[in-house]
Amino acid sequence: MRDELVFYTNPMSRGRIARWMLEETGVPYKTEIMTFGGTIKSPEYLAVNPMGKVPSIRHGKTVVTECAAICAYLADTFPEAGLAPKPDERGSYYRWMFFTAGPLEAAATNKALGFETPPDKARMAGYGCFSDVMKTLESAVSTTPYVAGNRFTAADVYVGSHIGWGLSIGTLEKRQAFLNYLGRITDRPAYKRATAIDDEAMKAAQ
Repeated sequence: MRDELVFYTNPMSRGRIARWMLEETGVPYKTEIMTFGGTIKSPEYLAVNPMGKVPSIRHGKTVVTECAAICAYLADTFPEAGLAPKPDERGSYYRWMFFTAGPLEAAATNKALGFETPPDKARMAGYGCFSDVMKTLESAVSTTPYVAGNRFTAADVYVGSHIGWGLSIGTLEKRQAFLNYLGRITDRPAYKRATAIDDEAMKAAQ
């Protein structure tokens, strides 16, 4: 019998990334909706994630936080879903997963906050400058159909979610390569199920 899998989230958060990944695995899980300014800072939840942020998962006695880590953990823990990288895919899989968790998220966040790295300080920033990040991301989604190669993996859940979110709020440039890539990955049944679940949860919270 498998350990219980508990998903802590809020539908207006990065938890949507983890929800999509969970739906892709096809394994049963229990959802705990955390409220901003409420249960998300409760002692009970801080015992799970001291940051008081979502998403988090608890799988038996194992706790995993951070979206990229959750995606990678679920892919490895449930290999029957076929979302973990094959040996020849690992380089690209980890490269673009961590590029997105590091340079892309930092660059997009700074842009949303109205901060631009001064040219003479670009070497101090892990992402350098925003234009370099956009050029690199475009290459990642244009070279092969999916970021790890010719098939969909957990890296596409993570990278694709960031691209979709960035395009929706204007922190990423609307390049055709991004739109084409999103079209390939968001037609999946698991994506549609996850989106419907979170949209319904948002309505229920209003």
